Amino acid sequence: MDVQEVLKWADELVSAKTGAHLNSLQQAILAGAWDSQKYHEIANDYHCTEANVKRVAGSLWQVISDELDEKVDKKNFRATMERFYISNSNVVDFAQSKFYESRINICGEKWHSDKAAKTRAPSAASTSTSKQPEQRNNLTEAPEGENHNNRHAELTTLKKWILDEKISLVNIFGLPGIGKTTLARELVEQIKDNFDYILWRNCTNTLTLPSLQTNLIEVFSQNQETKSSSLIDYLRLNRCLIILDDFQELFASGEFAGTYLPESVSYGKFLKEMARSPHKSCFLLLSWEKPTEIVTLEGENRHCRSLQPGGLGEAAAEILTNKGLTDENKWGELIQIYGGNPSWLNITASTIKDLCNGSVDRFLSYPSLFLGDLEPILKEYYQRLSPSEKMVIFWLANHEAADIFQKPVELTLSDADFLKAIQSLRKRGLLEKIIDNNRASLFSVPALIKQYVKNR
Repeated sequence: MDVQEVLKWADELVSAKTGAHLNSLQQAILAGAWDSQKYHEIANDYHCTEANVKRVAGSLWQVISDELDEKVDKKNFRATMERFYISNSNVVDFAQSKFYESRINICGEKWHSDKAAKTRAPSAASTSTSKQPEQRNNLTEAPEGENHNNRHAELTTLKKWILDEKISLVNIFGLPGIGKTTLARELVEQIKDNFDYILWRNCTNTLTLPSLQTNLIEVFSQNQETKSSSLIDYLRLNRCLIILDDFQELFASGEFAGTYLPESVSYGKFLKEMARSPHKSCFLLLSWEKPTEIVTLEGENRHCRSLQPGGLGEAAAEILTNKGLTDENKWGELIQIYGGNPSWLNITASTIKDLCNGSVDRFLSYPSLFLGDLEPILKEYYQRLSPSEKMVIFWLANHEAADIFQKPVELTLSDADFLKAIQSLRKRGLLEKIIDNNRASLFSVPALIKQYVKNR
C-alpha cells in the first residue's frame, strides 16, 4: 500500500464524520506522519506554526482512533494502517473497506452501509428502533486537551452558569495559548452526562451560518421521528451543548475586535437569537476576542456570560518541571513574564532547554527578552489589530500602567477613536486593569506583548 491509498481512506472517513473533505494541512500531516516526520518539520514544510499542526493532528488522530477502536497517533499511524490494510487485503479497494468491513461512528452511534444493514438480524433492528435515542457526542473536531490543576475556579463558574443557571450563550475568550480549549475539553468531560448531544465544531472563514445550521440539523434529525427545518426546534426538544472553537476566524483582521467578515455577518444576529429565544441548549464560544453581541447581551442581562481565563500561576511550574529546567528560584519570574500562558511557556521552555541547557537564570540574563519561536504567533495576533489599536498599544507598551484619561497629545486620534481602541483591546484580553490608591483605573499591557510591540 502507499500513502495515496491511506489519504483516500482518511478523506472518506473524515468526510463521513464531518461533512468536509481533508484540507491541505490535514493531508500534509498524514503524509508527514507516514514518512515519520516530526511536527515541527511538517510545520516548516507547510509554513505554519507547530502548535497549529499539533491541534489539527489531534483531531485527526481522534477520528481515526474512534474508527479503528484503538489508540492511533503519529508514532504508530503507519504501522496501524499497514496492519489494517493486511486485515482487509481481500477487498479490492482499501478505501472502500472502511464502508464494507468496518463501521463509522457518528455522534456516538454505529452507522452501517446498506450492505451491512441487510445482514442484520430483524430482532436487532426492531430493538434499536424501539428505544429512545441515546446520548450522541461528536468531538472529532476537538483537539486533545491537557489537564491543569488550577482551573477549578473557572470550571466551577462555567458549570454553575451552564447547569444551574441554564445560560444559553457562554463565551470563553483571551490570548492564544492561554488554555481556552483545554478548559472547554475538561468542562465537557465533567458535564457530558447532562446533555443529549455534545457537538464540537471548529470555525473557519468558510463556515457560513447556513452551512453550520444545515450540519447541526442533519445531526439532530437522524434520530427524530418528527423532522424540522428549524434549528431552534431541535434545541428546544433536546438538551444540546454546541462548542464553536476558534470563533475569531469569523472576524476580520485589521479591524476593531468582533468585526465580522462580510460572509459571516449573519452570526451576530444568530447569537442574539440564541440568547434571547427560549430553548434547552447552550452554545459555548471559544475565541481570541469577545464578540460585540456578547457585550450587548450581557448589558441586557440576557442568558449570556463571558469568561476570560487567567494564567496558570504557580501551577505552571509543572510545565517547567516536565521540561527538566533548572534554577527553580527563577521560575516565578519566568512564569510572570509569560503570563502563566501554558502554550507560551511550553514553547519557551523548549528554547531554554535547547539554547541554555535548561538554565532559566541564563536565559533571563540575556540583555533583552528573546521571543524565538513565539514571534510568529505574536505576529499573527498583532496583525489582527486595527491601526488605531496599534497606535494605542504602542503608547501603552512604553508605560508600566497608564491612565487612559490622560491621552498624550502626540496620539493623532480623536477622543472617541482613542476610547474605541481601548475598548477593542480589552475585548481581545490585551489590557490588564489596575486600580491605584486613588481608585482610578490604570491599564497595562502584558509583559510579553509589551516586549513584542517594543521590538517592532
